[in-house]
Amino acid sequence: MQPLFRNIERYVTLNQHEKECIAAIAQPKTIRRRQYLDQPGFISNYRNYIVRGSFRSFFLDSEGKEHTVQIALDDWFVSDFYSYITQTPATLFVEALEDSLILQMAYDDIEPLCRKLHVLSEYFRVTTEKAFAFSRNRALSGLSKTAEERFLELQRLYPAMIQRVPQKVIASYLGMTPEFLSKIRKKLVSES
Repeated sequence: MQPLFRNIERYVTLNQHEKECIAAIAQPKTIRRRQYLDQPGFISNYRNYIVRGSFRSFFLDSEGKEHTVQIALDDWFVSDFYSYITQTPATLFVEALEDSLILQMAYDDIEPLCRKLHVLSEYFRVTTEKAFAFSRNRALSGLSKTAEERFLELQRLYPAMIQRVPQKVIASYLGMTPEFLSKIRKKLVSES
C-alpha cells in the first residue's frame, strides 16, 4: 500500500483513518504478461494502480491495426478510463506488457468512499485534471511535431518507457511504424 499512499500524498495529505479506508478497498492482483484488464464490450469496473509492471491501452481499427493510446508504468493508474467513468462498455484493450502487480479498486467501492472522504475525491479530481491536460498536450504534439520530435520528447520525459516497452508498442503510441521508429533511432545514434 505504501507506493499508492505516496502517490496520493503528492497531491493531498492522508490521515491514518483515510489510509485504512483506502487499504480496505485496494486489492492486490498479480497480472501476467499479455493478460487483459479491460476489453471492448465489457464495462471497466476498476481503477488499477500499477505497483510494478507495464501496460498499454489500445484499440483496433476497422482493418485490425492496433493503435496504442496509453502506456503506463510503475506508479501510474491504468484502465479504459472513459468506460470506468461513464460505466459504459469499454472500447479499449488494456494489456499487461510484463508480469505485473497492481492494486485494484472497484468503482462500487471508490465512489461511496469519495463521498465519505473529501481528500480522496480531491485527489481524483486533481489527477483527472492533470490527465486531461496531458491528453491535450499529447494531441497537440501529434499534430504539430515531427515523428523525430515526438520520439525525442517521449525519450526525455519517460526514459524508462523507452527501455522497458517493446519498440512496436512505442511506434504505435507515436503514430508510426516500427521500421520508421528504427530509422529515427539509428539516425539519432549516428548523430551523437
